[in-house]
Amino acid sequence: MPGSDDVPARQRLDKWLWCARLAKTRDAAAGLAAAGHVRINGQKTLKPGHGVKPGDVLTVVLARQVAVVRVTRLADRRGPAPAARLLYETPGEPPAPAQKSGASPGGTCY
Repeated sequence: MPGSDDVPARQRLDKWLWCARLAKTRDAAAGLAAAGHVRINGQKTLKPGHGVKPGDVLTVVLARQVAVVRVTRLADRRGPAPAARLLYETPGEPPAPAQKSGASPGGTCY
């Protein structure tokens, strides 16, 4: 039986979209999936509870754009925007640099 400190192999689609800040609320994320606005690895899904894992490519139809992202990490909670940005990468852009230990993900804001 897995312990509580084990990293899950999959995460609900609606929770991941919310944690990655691709949707403002978890209900909105569930609505995107239920309306058929999300594809996982090219396959349309209508289930907000569909599991996603690192390596999956999501195509999400948002209000004014289509976002194509590759899941790089799963999240246990919704954090600040810089932390949320580490959950995915956009294909075609260089990967985010690895963080040094003790460094904050946001850097300095001017």
